[in-house]
Amino acid sequence: MTDSHPIVSIFNLKQTFGKGTLQKAVLVDINLDINLGEIVILTGSSGSGKTTLLTLIGALRSVQQGSLKVLSHQLKGASKEKLIYIRSQIGFIFQGHNLLKCLTAWENVAMSLKLHKNIPVKEYKARSTAMLKAVGLEQYVNAYPENISGGQKQRVAIARALVSQPKLVLADEPTASLDSKSGRDVVEIIQQLAKEQHCTILLVTHDNRILDIADRVVHMEDGKLVSNNLSSI
Repeated sequence: MTDSHPIVSIFNLKQTFGKGTLQKAVLVDINLDINLGEIVILTGSSGSGKTTLLTLIGALRSVQQGSLKVLSHQLKGASKEKLIYIRSQIGFIFQGHNLLKCLTAWENVAMSLKLHKNIPVKEYKARSTAMLKAVGLEQYVNAYPENISGGQKQRVAIARALVSQPKLVLADEPTASLDSKSGRDVVEIIQQLAKEQHCTILLVTHDNRILDIADRVVHMEDGKLVSNNLSSI
């Protein structure tokens, strides 16, 4: 179930790359609301603007034109400090798991907790271990990345994204480097934990095999949203 409160609200968003005669529109008049508890999948060919849109929502780059509100904060014109704060409230899952080789699984997960000053350091291991158990990695709490599989590394990345219980999780091609079974396992874990934590998921993918987990599939072409439909799967 979702409610009507938008976690992400976008109105007439425009973004360009380059200058002068080399300037190219990357996003054109994007209008999109994403509600609390929704799982939205964003599809489209390479170069359609999906990752640019995701990085703007994640406060990883500055908004040029239009309105973009995330967790009720306006990102257009936001200060560097506000962008850092908003990033700390979002869980990120990337195509590459981006784990630190020198840290164990639980220590990698705990890196996310360091952004939250209200969480005592003494709770880091217990929270991280509980999250690893939730993604089926209780036997690998003290394992280093080099000693676990690609699918398991991505599960650690999911645990890291969700351990602080964010209201919004952004995932960029989380199954791209995985075989079909591992990829399916990963998205089902994301789906299950999103429902348990009542958080919103925006997931960019080329993988048509996972579209059925979405409440809504949004398709982009040439920087524009061309469809914004409830999943009929």
